Amino acid sequence: MPIALVNDIRLHYEVLGAGEPVVLVSAAGASGRSWLIHQGPALLESGYQVCVYDSRGIPPSDECLGGFAIEDLVSDLAALLEFLDCGPARLVGTSMGAYVVQELALRRPELVRQAVLMACRARSDVLRARLARAEVELGEAGVTLPPSYRAVVRALQMLSPRSMEDEATISEWLALLELAPPDGAGVRHQLALQPMPDRRAAYAEIAVPCHVVSFAHDLVAPPLYGEELARCIPGATFDLVDDAGHFGYLERPEVVNRIITQYFASNDARVEGEASTRGGGRRRVAD
Repeated sequence: MPIALVNDIRLHYEVLGAGEPVVLVSAAGASGRSWLIHQGPALLESGYQVCVYDSRGIPPSDECLGGFAIEDLVSDLAALLEFLDCGPARLVGTSMGAYVVQELALRRPELVRQAVLMACRARSDVLRARLARAEVELGEAGVTLPPSYRAVVRALQMLSPRSMEDEATISEWLALLELAPPDGAGVRHQLALQPMPDRRAAYAEIAVPCHVVSFAHDLVAPPLYGEELARCIPGATFDLVDDAGHFGYLERPEVVNRIITQYFASNDARVEGEASTRGGGRRRVAD
């Protein structure tokens, strides 16, 4: 992956294909290449150019061991779009990545054509904020959990009952999750951003077309928070994907890919969004 020198740090990125650009923004602790399993190929097949990158904190991008704030991640994304000369671009973010995209849409709307926000929210609640802080404290305490234990806990947090109750599927997931390295300092800095402030009033000022996607069995960002976010953003629409947890974009890729490409294929998404009620257009997607 090539390197972009932005904001005095190195960001590793990859651009694939040709066409109108779509930039995919990852969750905390996730490599940009995770998008290339499912969403990247679907977008390339639909004629888009795909850009993925590793956020600061995720090697081989700079880990920034001194720490950073959400404003830094937003500034990095803005600088990368300018470096690639691809704004206004279509953006897709999940979890922390959605948080970054939401803030970019608010602060630099000229860089955002449309945004799909997955597994997201406009504010933290007590339980999830405590979970994020506890994971940071665990890492800072120097505790190294056995990979098998970490994999099971992550599966319980991130997957749907549909995945966990299928023995072949869960065996594959556990084998994959066991390969994940322990969280480094950069990942812990990302996790520390998860207890987000209440941004409901601020997001009422977002003026770019947004589509919110929640996953029915998401324990980290439950659907009620996604619906709340969609109500906050003027004209935003909402989909609820069945049989999916926080990793819904990896669990139900065919459904998620269809949602993304159909939303982007709209020739007049802004007008359609403004014509709907706030947070309108709610759909439940099963297949």
